[in-house]
Amino acid sequence: MASDNREEFLNNIAEKAGRPRHQLAEHPFIPLNDLPETTLADKTPAALFDLAKQNSQSIHVTFQTADTAGLADLLNQDIQEKEAKSLLLPTDDRLAEYGLTNWMAGVTPSPTYWEPTGGREENIQRAQNADVAVGCVDFLCAESGTITVATTPGQGRSFHFLPTHYIALVPKSRIVPRSRQAMDWYDEEIKAGRLHTSNINFITGPSNSGDIEMVLVVGVHGPIDMSYIVITDQ
Repeated sequence: MASDNREEFLNNIAEKAGRPRHQLAEHPFIPLNDLPETTLADKTPAALFDLAKQNSQSIHVTFQTADTAGLADLLNQDIQEKEAKSLLLPTDDRLAEYGLTNWMAGVTPSPTYWEPTGGREENIQRAQNADVAVGCVDFLCAESGTITVATTPGQGRSFHFLPTHYIALVPKSRIVPRSRQAMDWYDEEIKAGRLHTSNINFITGPSNSGDIEMVLVVGVHGPIDMSYIVITDQ
């Protein structure tokens, strides 16, 4: 909704309710504590890594590590184990930064890409048809095992949710204590004009569903499984 339409809409509601508009400037947010900033802030990078591994595995994620020299071999192994006949990759410069340029040219099966200039329906269809998708994510939150990723032209929302198997690539340096640190980074990048996105996804492993007898079923509403590969020399 455009800003002027929003103001008109809210003014109309206030008028119908017979009370003045609530203005945030007159009621500034005052936090009750500093827990968002201080929780896990004392943890070393090694401790955050261990916590991220523990919490990722607790939400049914396969947690793996590789340096850039061994990343291609690990991806090939994972793709073969999934018996993938179709592979989807993002159009993202980070794949080259992770040393995967030659791998992309020779991997089997030959990949399709989420195309920035492609049509929305075509990209969604590619995601639906993909046995495996390998995505570049922004952060891994140690507290919950949650990965975060902003929607970009080279990696749309459906990229992360429609393929059968999903592999997330995340540098070890991007393991943060919790979601607060990730959101602070996004806020800064958006305000500086370096990031343009329609939404930011917080993904905490494959979806879990339980019936009335409390039988857990993993991966009903998205990929049937997820893997995080932490790149240790990034």
